[in-house]
Amino acid sequence: MRVSSLSLRAVFLATSISITALACAPTSAFADDEARRAILDLRQQVKQLTDQSQNARFQLADQLSALQHEMTEMRGQMEKLRWEIEVNKRTSEDQSGGNTPQVGNPQEQAAFNSAMGLFRSGKYKESAAGFGSFLSDYPNSQLATEAKFYQGSSQYASKDYKGSIQNLQAMIQASPKDARAPDALLIVAASQIELNSTAGAKASLQKIVKDYPQSSAAETAKSRLKLLQ
Repeated sequence: MRVSSLSLRAVFLATSISITALACAPTSAFADDEARRAILDLRQQVKQLTDQSQNARFQLADQLSALQHEMTEMRGQMEKLRWEIEVNKRTSEDQSGGNTPQVGNPQEQAAFNSAMGLFRSGKYKESAAGFGSFLSDYPNSQLATEAKFYQGSSQYASKDYKGSIQNLQAMIQASPKDARAPDALLIVAASQIELNSTAGAKASLQKIVKDYPQSSAAETAKSRLKLLQ
C-alpha cells in the first residue's frame, strides 16, 4: 500500500508539472506574438508618418514653385504696365510738343500715322505689322527710326520678345545717338527678362548706364540692375 501511495503521488506530481508547463508555454508564445505585432504596427506607423512628411514636403515645394511663378508673372505685368504708362506719356509729350517728325509725302505720313493710331489704341500686333509695312515701303524715311522704335515696342507688348529684341537692337546699332536709343535698350532688357536671359538683360541695362548716363532711362536701369543682383 505504501508503494502504491508513493506511485500515485509521483504520478500526480508529474501530471501537475506537465499541466503547468502546458499552461505556461502558450502564454509565453502569445506574449512574443503580441510583441512582434506591436513592432510591426510601430514600423507601419513610422512608415506612414515618413510618407506623409515626404508628401508634405513635395506639396510645399509645389506651392513655393507656383508662388514664385505667380510673382514672376506679376512682375512681368507690372513691368508691362510701367512700360505702357511711360511710352504713352512720352507719345503724348511728342504730340503736344510737336516732336514727332513730319514728312512732305502725304502717303508716307498717312502710313506712319495709321500705324501710330493702332499703337495708341493698344492694337499692338496690328501696329507692329503696320510699322513693318511702313519700313518696307519707306526704308529711307525720316520717320524710319521712330517707326523701328514703335515696331519693337509693339512686338514687346504683343509678347513677340525675340522680334522686339532683333528690331530694337538693329535700331540702336543704326542710330546709337537717337534720343530713343536708351528707351529701346530698356525694352530690349525687359524682353530678355521675359525670355529668362538674365545675363543679356544685365548687359543691356549696363550699356544704358555706360553709354547714356544722363538719360532718364539710366536711373531706371540702375534700379533694375539692383533687382537682378
